Amino acid sequence: MEVRAEIVRLELAETFVISRETADWADVVHVTIHHDGHVGRGEAAPIERYSESAESALAFVSEHGGLVGDDPFALEKIGARLASIEGEQAAKSALDAAVHDLQGKLLGTSVNRLLGLPREGPPTSWTVWLGDPDDMARRAEVAAPRFRRLKLKLGGGDGLDVERVRAVRGVTDLPLTVDVNEWWSLDEALDACDVLAALGVEYVEQPLREGDPGGAELRRHSRAPIYVDEDCHTLADVVTCAEIAHGINIKLAKSGGIREAIRMTHAARALGLGVMLGCMVESGLGIAAGCVVAPLCDHVDLDGNLLLAQDPAPGPRFVDGVQVASEGVGLGCG
Repeated sequence: MEVRAEIVRLELAETFVISRETADWADVVHVTIHHDGHVGRGEAAPIERYSESAESALAFVSEHGGLVGDDPFALEKIGARLASIEGEQAAKSALDAAVHDLQGKLLGTSVNRLLGLPREGPPTSWTVWLGDPDDMARRAEVAAPRFRRLKLKLGGGDGLDVERVRAVRGVTDLPLTVDVNEWWSLDEALDACDVLAALGVEYVEQPLREGDPGGAELRRHSRAPIYVDEDCHTLADVVTCAEIAHGINIKLAKSGGIREAIRMTHAARALGLGVMLGCMVESGLGIAAGCVVAPLCDHVDLDGNLLLAQDPAPGPRFVDGVQVASEGVGLGCG
């Protein structure tokens, strides 16, 4: 199998703001695997928070892409070889997606069908990025007719996070979740989570810093369920997360791909954890890989491609708030 890769810049329709950064674009890496007249495609969406970049992902694929070997159906061996090298989970995810896409094309079927999974999962949330309370309420009101759930970015560091949620709740009855991106202290989280529960927030995502020793205490005392993101990368993290959270956020770019993400969902279920599927800023190619795992999850946040000014690799269809996997072969992205 021949592996190729290139960096692709994704321009955002609007400036995207979270607690730790502001972005107008994101660089991803598109990977292709050529075999027996077919081409498998995958996308790496690395982020600086995990010490990864498009350049480092491209370098990983260029140096280690040969580890996929010659048999596109040897998933266990391929995964083990890639996992033996530390880091660059986004690049591994792209290779994993490309292999799954190639399998579907070789067999003439979709990846969802290949794995025995339906094409539809839960409705995706729309992310209302961080701003002042009135601005977030305005943008939530505009988005509400198209979506069935909203996810609010918090962590403003100005004492107004609860007011942000209150303002949004004042303009919509849609289910709400919040993502703090590691920005609260334990005391701030304990104070805020009870109020957010009263406002109908379904869960609070990553309120504390990764590894914060207060995680177990917050889990015990918070009236709002706690889901962790930065604390949960691969299968090896799931057991520990059960001690500090009620649920986990799985992202393919953190886990290393579809296969590991599916393992994580089953492990989480066995431990009584809720499961949400998240994404980075990605094109339809990256979201198409997420759509494979979505039917196994309780909550889905697959809006990365919907944030773009123009999607260079459209795949899933957005229907009544749901990202529906393509009926085409493989991941359905060409």
